[in-house]
Amino acid sequence: MSPGGGNPRPVPTELVLYTDIFYLGTLEESIGDIRGACIVVRGNLIEWVGPETDCPPELRLEATRVVSLADQVVIPGLVNTHHHMYQTLTRCVAQDSALFGWLTSLYPAWSTMTGEDVYVSAKLAMVELLLSGCTTSSDHLYIYPNDVTLDDTIRAAREVGLRFHPTRGIMTLGKSQGGLPPDDCVETTEVALEDARRLIRQYHDPSCHAMLRLGVAPCSPFSVTEDCMAAAAKLVAEFPGVRLHTHLAENQEDIDYSLKVYGCRPGEYIKRVGWNREVSWYAHCVMLSAEERVQFRDAGMAVAHCPSSNLRLASGICPVRRLLDDGVTVALGVDGTASNDTGNLLQEMRLALLLQRASGNVEGLRVREALQIATQGGAKALGWEGEVGVIAPGYAADFVGWKTSDSVAFAGGLHQPLSSLLLCAPGNVTTSVINGEVIVRDGCLLTVDVKALVRDHNERSARICAALGGPEA
Repeated sequence: MSPGGGNPRPVPTELVLYTDIFYLGTLEESIGDIRGACIVVRGNLIEWVGPETDCPPELRLEATRVVSLADQVVIPGLVNTHHHMYQTLTRCVAQDSALFGWLTSLYPAWSTMTGEDVYVSAKLAMVELLLSGCTTSSDHLYIYPNDVTLDDTIRAAREVGLRFHPTRGIMTLGKSQGGLPPDDCVETTEVALEDARRLIRQYHDPSCHAMLRLGVAPCSPFSVTEDCMAAAAKLVAEFPGVRLHTHLAENQEDIDYSLKVYGCRPGEYIKRVGWNREVSWYAHCVMLSAEERVQFRDAGMAVAHCPSSNLRLASGICPVRRLLDDGVTVALGVDGTASNDTGNLLQEMRLALLLQRASGNVEGLRVREALQIATQGGAKALGWEGEVGVIAPGYAADFVGWKTSDSVAFAGGLHQPLSSLLLCAPGNVTTSVINGEVIVRDGCLLTVDVKALVRDHNERSARICAALGGPEA
């Protein structure tokens, strides 16, 4: 194993009781919500869930540890399905630019990054996600300057304790060939896919409840060649559980580019390159047509909805209500921290709900639907369905809690704890358990020295931002 990817975390083996839970939203229909709940975890899996008073006596006797989650609202860990973690280094850039102008301002700075920069930036992005309730996240790293490799982000995830689904991103279509990125930011399809094959063989774990799985992610129709897209589709077919990811139909510029260069809309394009299948999930999809929504449903493809980024870049509003009604799997993503400019998945879930009501439909998205998108929707999009996203026996022990007592945000809303969690913006988690390991306890992250990380990150950010291009940088 390359030292660049770090070492897997030890898998817990003890039996632990999480007791005194004020309100538990399991998101499992057969179990429902429970006041006064208990979760029993054996190793890294949930063994029993139910009312505190019904906990089997033999499990109480066998438990080696009891953890009180008194006064906490607990839900399954949130699943983030689209991110560019390195972008934490370049927040608040090109604030009044649309997608293409924003990218051209940032490429020069990103081309100066080192592997250690990417490691530190990913670690900070993961901390931000964890504190907002995320326990599983993808990442789309598509630029590899200097000594950068995807191993850098894998090392960060293993140190932090996040369940991770990184994707080997690719850019092959430089400016001289009619693409958007500068030529010094792209690579050849052959080199990129050979590295993807190395990464998959080295790190991808298709076993149930794995902590690390990989995907292949050509960046976008305007930054990779058609041959690259087709070759990526053939590559993932060699490896069980490896999925495909890209940006699609993000804004009108994106649609116009596809029509001009490829002579077709995005739906036809993904058919042409062999991506019209269940292993594919796509970021944004703001501009999908009615026919393309049906195409997504029939093929079993998923959409990673990124509301903050879409608004920040004036890309539009993804038609989530229509997608759900058409039977399309919808998940949630924070997108890159240079276009969001936060990595708060709980906040993203709230905004997703509100945006679908902006047209005047008060039921455009319900609280329970938003929660399902951010948990079960994400699990399905990433291929983790039946493993994460629900608190029930047999699922991974990934859950998060927010303390309600003495909380200004929860005050007045305790009669509707789950709705308060989404609508009242309660801030950072009090508890986070991932793969049976307590990662956040009493609001404190146990795996990272956050102050030292922030200092290091800010020094790197200052150096990188000095290379920003464009008049709005």
